[in-house]
Amino acid sequence: MSLVYLEYDFKINPLQPATDILIAELGELGFESFVENETGLLAYILKSEWRESVLEELFVTQNPNFEISWTSKEIEQQNWNAEWEKNFHPIIVGDRCMVRAPFHEAVGVVYDIVIEPKMSFGTGHHETTHMMLQHILDTELVGKSVLDMGCGTGVLAILAKKRGAGDVDAIDIDEWCFLNTEENVERNNCSDIKAFQGDSDLLKGKKYNVILANINRNILLEDIPVYVDCLKKGGTLFLSGFYLEDLDAISSKCAAYGLEFEKNLEKNNWVAAKYVN
Repeated sequence: MSLVYLEYDFKINPLQPATDILIAELGELGFESFVENETGLLAYILKSEWRESVLEELFVTQNPNFEISWTSKEIEQQNWNAEWEKNFHPIIVGDRCMVRAPFHEAVGVVYDIVIEPKMSFGTGHHETTHMMLQHILDTELVGKSVLDMGCGTGVLAILAKKRGAGDVDAIDIDEWCFLNTEENVERNNCSDIKAFQGDSDLLKGKKYNVILANINRNILLEDIPVYVDCLKKGGTLFLSGFYLEDLDAISSKCAAYGLEFEKNLEKNNWVAAKYVN
């Protein structure tokens, strides 16, 4: 039986930074997927997760500097393909990695990743995913164990594997993301990546050299102690999904659990930070 989603079509003026703020707020309210366009944003939430007051909790819509209006409609899950095909364009990260859909032609890059996102988040277009891909390109991963937490499409796990990582786990709480990761793992000949559906409770007893977590500020702050417990000595933790103004809070929490801040990337006020133990 197909899942029923609600599609919200937000008209936004000016587009930035309102669009990025709206995505962050909607993500914390249960919206799963987003497609940016010339007039604003399409946002998707499971009808079963929707409630009457959901948009009353949006602070960005109360900001007098932004004009935001919206309409909504029901869609069947399988109709998503037409939406992302219209809006999904290939991207190149660091001149070495291309993230593209199956219908895009490959170009001569070292790491060619084919992603069919469907209802999942993580094509490389959003700043946080793009920066995490950059971190992976700059990190020696040969033979190392890697966790992609909040994996979305599985794109970070796939690049890590193509970079020579050993054991790679990919975890997402959302069933659609979990299934989509499995599909994309097969599509990229990375079938030894292990995908799981669940949250940080799945990490008990696990140990990794590298942990990638691109989620959101609140979940990261809650789960940093779990990530630290799962990090091998000399390991690296990459965190993204938050704004520059949240970096101090994230770094303070990491420091409290013995991690040292090494560096961060920044793009349009989004941050992807690196910590080591």
